[in-house]
Amino acid sequence: MVNTTVTLSGVALDNPVIPASGTFGFGYEFAQWYDINCLGAISVKGTTREPRFGNPAPRIAETPGGMLNAVGLQNPGIDKVVAEELPKLRAVYHKPIIANISGFSLEEYVECCAKADASPLTDLIEVNVSCPNVQHGGLSFGTDPDMVYQVTQAVKAVCHKPVYMKLTPNVTDIASIAKACEEGGADGISLINTLLGMRLDLKRRAPILANTTGGLSGPAVFPVAVRMVWQVYEAVKLPIIGMGGVQNAQDVIELMLAGATAVQVGAANLVNPWACKEIIETLPREMERLGIQNLTEIIGGAH
Repeated sequence: MVNTTVTLSGVALDNPVIPASGTFGFGYEFAQWYDINCLGAISVKGTTREPRFGNPAPRIAETPGGMLNAVGLQNPGIDKVVAEELPKLRAVYHKPIIANISGFSLEEYVECCAKADASPLTDLIEVNVSCPNVQHGGLSFGTDPDMVYQVTQAVKAVCHKPVYMKLTPNVTDIASIAKACEEGGADGISLINTLLGMRLDLKRRAPILANTTGGLSGPAVFPVAVRMVWQVYEAVKLPIIGMGGVQNAQDVIELMLAGATAVQVGAANLVNPWACKEIIETLPREMERLGIQNLTEIIGGAH
């Protein structure tokens, strides 16, 4: 029997497969399709301080090898998530829950992370620093090492549970951003988030998305994810949750060889609701085919 267990900052997972935030709702919605307790963990929908309706439609566009989304962090707000959504998930799911936090100011990150951390139903906090800082002209927090450091340090000051910083790939030097997270006290790194892209409607001669631009995800971004996970593994000593275009068990193993301890599955869930389940079921067979006895032995194994 092969061993699929991994550990993220002391939190044990039966396997490394995690549905990515924003692609799996709050998790309990998928319980009608299968027993979601097969999942290693669940990263719930990105949460902000205030309820958000999100961006106007259309906010999804197909592309070769993937999709663009400009949903705009639609969510009911941190208080409702903690009071209602997390209990609904815990009622049907008994494995680790990752709260995903977004913010548009340093204060919002701190407030939301503190509330998520205080919930007895969360196990890890994942902080999405791809959001625009409204107090600094809309520049994304995650593109500036100094801002990433400030957010990490401030969030760690109010959290007792492990904090993983989710990084944007829309930078020229991902290693410097990861180092800022490490210096700020982060417990781990999640990457990559979506790549910025857009499509045009040829008949209307205008952007397809109402938001003009959106985040590119799907198989097309997988090589970028592998490259950035590789670079971050070389740059810091923190555990990594890798993601970006993962479609199958082979992709999981490839990201782990690049340096990931666990792997999130995103856009694949929107195409196939059973994607994570199928990956988990095929992972042991793929390990046996490749002569892998214990997954923890291959983390960073290609370096």
